[in-house]
Amino acid sequence: MPSQLFILFRKIIVLIETISEWSGRLIAWLVLLMVLIIVYQVSMVALFSIGSVALQELQWHLFALVFLFGAAYTLKHDEHVRIDIVYQSRWMDDKRRAWVNLIGGFLFLVPFCLVVLVASWPFVYNAFIYGEGSPDPGGLPYRFVLKGAIPIGFALLMLQGIANSLSSLLYLLDSQEGKS
Repeated sequence: MPSQLFILFRKIIVLIETISEWSGRLIAWLVLLMVLIIVYQVSMVALFSIGSVALQELQWHLFALVFLFGAAYTLKHDEHVRIDIVYQSRWMDDKRRAWVNLIGGFLFLVPFCLVVLVASWPFVYNAFIYGEGSPDPGGLPYRFVLKGAIPIGFALLMLQGIANSLSSLLYLLDSQEGKS
């Protein structure tokens, strides 16, 4: 593989991983905010029997954002759940793991993310057109903003899947060059 293509792939990988790292930092702050809101909400209910629908919905919305924006960060750090019995077994050397990551990324993860992106578009579009809010009295008025995070989160996950697959491809090509 020409060295210019290696350099281009490396730059793409670094750019995507930087974006994933920043999304992870954002998520850390959202988790802190979510915990503070939960502690406040539980304290208010326990001490004064006062609850807030808006705060309860905000907890759910923050959790959704943590899940959506944290998926790419988690993938970058190789912390997603997988069948480690096979992946970490003795016969799975680094080269085989690279093949699993390459094929899994391009054959399963990227197409899945594309399906979610395409399928979520009408759902998100309609939420924005109608300015969807909470149906509950006292709920949050801007639910459409949360729904807009769905394609963003899956786009970030897809990009990180591409970066991981490219890293695996570069590893495999580099190990092939070492043999010749």
